[in-house]
Amino acid sequence: MSAVPRSEKPIGRFRRMLDRLSFSQEELHADELQQDAQAAGCTRICDCGDRQIVMVTGTLRTVTLRPRAGVPALEAELFDGSAALDVVWLGRRSIVGIEPGRKLVASGRISMSHGRRVLFNPKYELRPLGQE
Repeated sequence: MSAVPRSEKPIGRFRRMLDRLSFSQEELHADELQQDAQAAGCTRICDCGDRQIVMVTGTLRTVTLRPRAGVPALEAELFDGSAALDVVWLGRRSIVGIEPGRKLVASGRISMSHGRRVLFNPKYELRPLGQE
């Protein structure tokens, strides 16, 4: 009979509960967001490459109005638990429902700008408020 190292044993319900108690709220939220992304069939933001067409989901952390080349641009930071990306709607000053804390699914082509992932004028779907 060979002994199975502890790291290879299946984790029981009690052990998972203890692990969850030791995580911070931020880690728990990030884990929950990654599970939501996986369930929706979306790509994790950390796995998105330059010029790749993707569908991502997450929570909007910040929403700001920042003009680009004299044109209004609504910018939001989308976080999915693995990484963040900037979502930019050019020519828009505001969009109803686009606010910090709101969950959404966005799709489009990723580009890199100053070392950050950016999604310009994406197709998007706001998640219902009851699911947040």
